[in-house]
Amino acid sequence: MRDTLQANGIGIKTEGRTGNDLGTEFRCDDGQIVQVYDTGKVSVQGKNQEAVRQILGVAQPLSVVAAPAAKPQANRNVFVVYGHDSDARNELEAMLRRWGLNALILDQLTSGGQTIIEKLESVRQEANFAVILATPDDQGHRANHPEELAYRARQNVVLELGMMLSVLGRDRVAILMKDQVAMERPSDIQGLIYIPFKEKISECALQLAKEIDAKGIPIDLKKV
Repeated sequence: MRDTLQANGIGIKTEGRTGNDLGTEFRCDDGQIVQVYDTGKVSVQGKNQEAVRQILGVAQPLSVVAAPAAKPQANRNVFVVYGHDSDARNELEAMLRRWGLNALILDQLTSGGQTIIEKLESVRQEANFAVILATPDDQGHRANHPEELAYRARQNVVLELGMMLSVLGRDRVAILMKDQVAMERPSDIQGLIYIPFKEKISECALQLAKEIDAKGIPIDLKKV
């Protein structure tokens, strides 16, 4: 090794055994440190290593760079609650699909032996947002006050709305309510995401898309 280095113009300052006595160490004039282990392995350290590496045919050790962690895919499932208005539901489902979202509907989910309440409680693991479609499917009034007769959402819709607020939080639940004369709103709706529409669900499109996008579920708002 000494002869090879010197023959190529590398001056040797000192020569001796390595600190762990596993080989021979050459300290060169230009700051390189060449260690030749008894096993035959050669290590080049110190300053100005490249010239010595080329002479000895020792490859530059590759630095191991950890691959960047894959960005987790956003959960694009949206739970849909609806009453009797199947036309409005179909329009909502089609709109969500155009945005690249998956509409989850309670009666289309496998039960797996779960009760309705248990299925609703499991929504947090399956969806990141819920859309409640409140349409005038029922009528009702206070006892002995027929003059207060009003349209209202079905009771299952009100129940599922409450469950979604509990499971997902009010900032991840949007209520699309048909704006009809004498339409009764669910109690304590103030402070929730409430989007009215008159005839078509498409009237809610931009506002709903913005609400969903703001919760980390990307939607190309230019295409809404």
